[in-house]
Amino acid sequence: MFSIATQGPIGSDSFQAARQYAPDARILLFNRVSDILAAFLAGDAEYALVPVYNTREGEIKETFRLVTQLDQGYWIDNVVLPIHLSLGTISKTALTSTPVDTIIDTIIGRSSVFRQCEEYIDEHFPRATLMSVQDIEAALADIRTHNKTNCAVIESEDLLKKHGIELIAREVVSHNRTRFALLGRDLAKTSGYDATAFITKPLRDRVGMLADILGEFTRRGINILDLQSENDIKTQKLRIYIEAEGHIEDNLLREALARIEKSVIQEEGSIKLLGSFPRVDMRVKQIRAFGFIGSGSMSRWFAGRLENEGYKAYVTGRTTPLRPEEMIGKVDVVIICVPISVTTETIRQYGGLLQDGQALILLAGESETTLNTAIESTRPGVELMLVHNLWGPQAMTMKDKNAAVVRTARSGGFCSEFEAFLYKHGAEIFHDSPSKHDMLMGVSQKLPTTISVALAMTLAEHEIDTHDIGSHSTLTSLYGILAMARVHNQNPRTYAEIMAMSGDSRKIVRSFAKNLLHLISLAESGDIGQLCDIMDANRQYMSPAFLQTRMKQAKAVDELLSHSGMKGDW
Repeated sequence: MFSIATQGPIGSDSFQAARQYAPDARILLFNRVSDILAAFLAGDAEYALVPVYNTREGEIKETFRLVTQLDQGYWIDNVVLPIHLSLGTISKTALTSTPVDTIIDTIIGRSSVFRQCEEYIDEHFPRATLMSVQDIEAALADIRTHNKTNCAVIESEDLLKKHGIELIAREVVSHNRTRFALLGRDLAKTSGYDATAFITKPLRDRVGMLADILGEFTRRGINILDLQSENDIKTQKLRIYIEAEGHIEDNLLREALARIEKSVIQEEGSIKLLGSFPRVDMRVKQIRAFGFIGSGSMSRWFAGRLENEGYKAYVTGRTTPLRPEEMIGKVDVVIICVPISVTTETIRQYGGLLQDGQALILLAGESETTLNTAIESTRPGVELMLVHNLWGPQAMTMKDKNAAVVRTARSGGFCSEFEAFLYKHGAEIFHDSPSKHDMLMGVSQKLPTTISVALAMTLAEHEIDTHDIGSHSTLTSLYGILAMARVHNQNPRTYAEIMAMSGDSRKIVRSFAKNLLHLISLAESGDIGQLCDIMDANRQYMSPAFLQTRMKQAKAVDELLSHSGMKGDW
């Protein structure tokens, strides 16, 4: 049996957190955090448990400063405990016929409790004197011994009842939870869902220091969970605390920290590791498990990242041991991620198996037809949403990648949580209606793909050698050639399915074909004036901001393609 040093008395929040972590441990109780850490450092306890964050008061500065000064041991785990605070007095009878705030002129509690209850006290006892104490049990005993009927206490209900204090108000603070850090001798092993905390030594002044530090995490796709900065008390130099996703043994995280120390701070030993531990999320997650129908690389890509967020993820398909029919009953959210041509068929096959209270998310490139099919195939209590991720499984991260989200009247909390997952990882989210999404996909994917395939067919039809194209290409005409090469350098079925998309995207291609024939007719008849009028009208339709921004992008591409090393075998 091991021992844990924490803050007393019996029944306190810290005591309950220690019991929650290890019901059979020997609990050593102290009044002050500094005494807890001293007992841990002296070897009187194998572990120490201290509060570091509260949803109401934020970072607990005193504890945090002491923890960062430890010269041995590591932060190895966390306990998150709901905090139930109640208001009590020794004589509830005296309050039955008189307003409470006229009799109670003093409220006793710990300083942290007062910070958590600030709104409640301001509203109900604005004139009361607040008396902060370290030893709450001694204060409770004193109230009873001296019959202090004018005093009230805010503490846990269990502790108040233990000392015979009558409750006036229960649960005086909502959404109140505290995070406790568990300190141990040895660094925790990786769990697969970890975070790492570290703090810098006092830093010398340098322009952009914080931005450069954060940039090392951003470019590696590492999410920052917590960031704090303050001046060192002695030197008044900046210290930066960061809690990042990942374990210190993860290559990307080790690489980021090494780079920060060597190239950003430029001082060896400038980063102190506080510890790695299983990641704790103070947010309330509704979703426990996701299930994918479709076992392709995109499903596995998303499943891996969801598992890294602490969710359970199942991937099913035609060849997986776990069948979709079995998986659906195990999850909160079903995600269909299959080729475009079989999406509606898959929805019809499995949509009816979802129960009210589950969600169906479609990872699909076509919106209107698929969503209509999903509405027809599922129960009214099933949440529905479509997400079109405009990146492939070769992408390292979602950072700055586009994601089109089509919500429906049945998109609820589960759908919002998945959207928050995309946002957290840096995706650029655009909300569309089903019709708008399909029209835009016609412009951005279906039409360019169709043009690329038609251009390749034209080259073959006229026996034009691809090696000769570069000799007669301008940088503007080269864009279409690059697109043609890209389309024909990848899986043809992917692009065939894009061209075969139904819905409003078809309008775009047909409209383009009609306008192309009209322009061909004008060009062949030599009507330059009307051609100029059409281009002038087009320019008026496009905003100046759009033209200027896209022209800057085109010039940047031009500059890159103009380099001799990029010309290649044009």
